Amino acid sequence: MELVKQVIGQELDVFEKKFADSVKGSNPLLDRIMRFIIKRKGKQMRPMFVFLSAKIAGGIQEKTYRAASLIELLHTATLVHDDVVDNAMLRRSFFSINALWKNKIAVLVGDYLLAKGLLLSLENDDYQILKITSRAVKEMSEGELLQMEKARKLDIKEDIYFEIIRAKTASLLSSACAAGAYSASDDVATSEHFRLFGEKVGIAFQIKDDLFDYGQDNVGKPTGIDIKEKKMTLPLIYTLNNTDAATKRKIIYIVKNQNTDRKKVQEVIDLVNHSGGIEYARNKMNTYKQEALDMLHQYPQSPAREAMESLVNYAIERKY
Repeated sequence: MELVKQVIGQELDVFEKKFADSVKGSNPLLDRIMRFIIKRKGKQMRPMFVFLSAKIAGGIQEKTYRAASLIELLHTATLVHDDVVDNAMLRRSFFSINALWKNKIAVLVGDYLLAKGLLLSLENDDYQILKITSRAVKEMSEGELLQMEKARKLDIKEDIYFEIIRAKTASLLSSACAAGAYSASDDVATSEHFRLFGEKVGIAFQIKDDLFDYGQDNVGKPTGIDIKEKKMTLPLIYTLNNTDAATKRKIIYIVKNQNTDRKKVQEVIDLVNHSGGIEYARNKMNTYKQEALDMLHQYPQSPAREAMESLVNYAIERKY
């Protein structure tokens, strides 16, 4: 990440101020919640993808800052709404908005962030960037609903899994790359190239998350969370499709009926580890990562390209 900060550190500092201005509220409660959100932001990886895509595609413009703000506004809105849907009390080790201010206010805050993002683009005639990001929000909702539908029957095949994560996880990252590239080039073909690049990175990113659930890295959090939530991850899907009928029935029974039993969840984790599911998922992850880097390498070598490669490696090789 040091290389990323060397290449776009100044732009990220300017972005911090612009983003804070973009979320300012018109009443004391809203302002207090916005300050809370700003203080507890994550690593801001998506804005980094926006700026680096722009830098590679032609150079950072004022429009790039608006694109990064829009992506961050939409991302934050979806996190606030997700916490309500999941009844989550914590977000990045801090209390969530709904834990502190209850669901009704959290939903309204998410709506406010979405509206601020829409207005930011409309007031500056950034119609193509708004189109790119609006499509991502639609796909995220569709992916979440498809996952919920399939989780009831535990009948997700590999093609459906990739459809879900492409929509649910990869779409926002791909839109960050597409919006950044368009802000610099005003070229739809360039934007589409970076969208596909970001999609491949996003899919690899999600598979990495899947692997965390099986104790592949010391991430400082419990394993088996996805199993307890009946989420069908790639290692589990591979195991179900490549084991005998009795073991398959056993795994499905545990996930459906014994997912709060720590020993039973560990049993599933062990079966997945022994089935080759971990190795299969890791190979898939590395394939998507390499495809993304191959697309990136179609552009001439530059500090921005090197920084983007470093960011991709960080996103996929992270330890938490």
